[in-house]
Amino acid sequence: MMNHASTRTAHPTFYAELHGTTAADRDFLLAAPIIGATFAGTISRAQYLAFLGQAWHHVRHTVPLLMALGARLPDHHAGLRNNVLHYLEEETGHDDWILNDIEAAGGDRHAAARSAPNVETEAMVAYAWDTIMRGNPISFFGMVFVLEGSSAALALRGADAIQKSLGLPDRAFSYLRSHGTLDQEHVQDLAGILNGLTDPADRAAVTRCAKAMYWLYGQMFRGIDRNAVQHHTRSPGETANGS
Repeated sequence: MMNHASTRTAHPTFYAELHGTTAADRDFLLAAPIIGATFAGTISRAQYLAFLGQAWHHVRHTVPLLMALGARLPDHHAGLRNNVLHYLEEETGHDDWILNDIEAAGGDRHAAARSAPNVETEAMVAYAWDTIMRGNPISFFGMVFVLEGSSAALALRGADAIQKSLGLPDRAFSYLRSHGTLDQEHVQDLAGILNGLTDPADRAAVTRCAKAMYWLYGQMFRGIDRNAVQHHTRSPGETANGS
């Protein structure tokens, strides 16, 4: 008689499945030219400032999005509210880090805060709001999977590569370095959240959002070069402290 227990194949976790089902979408993001330029050492200061400007436009929505998510979680997911509160505490103030970095890198923080987002960035933020307010709010963890996973994989190495290329001071990389370290910790928490989702509808919603976010985030990176030369660069000879 066959021993079914000994021949049973372990099923991959949902977190592992999500990595597999979104691999091609992740490749699209990583193929963005500015990411290649970062690690090739050819990124310009204008490109870095433009990246920070777009990052500010989407990061400033993180706390309001998390607040909306917590308010709209159904009762059977009430246990996730503690996770959302934890994220809220750790994400507060990150938009200010970005403005500080813009200033330290020779940009104009006030112009950055007054600027309009690129349409690609605006579309990504709008999709995030829509998926919480009109769809299944659990979908938002698909966005977390993309942004925090990408940050954990790229932010610290990217900061080192950009600093080496441009010779900028350490204080111009508080967002990338601090966020990269935090997101490495958050990835483990997220894996626990995702693996706890047992409803096929929730899993499908998260997967759909993750695939969409890889595409939208990839488009955000592709849109940076289009406006890089317009972003908050001081005149030649002007130092970061305004002198």
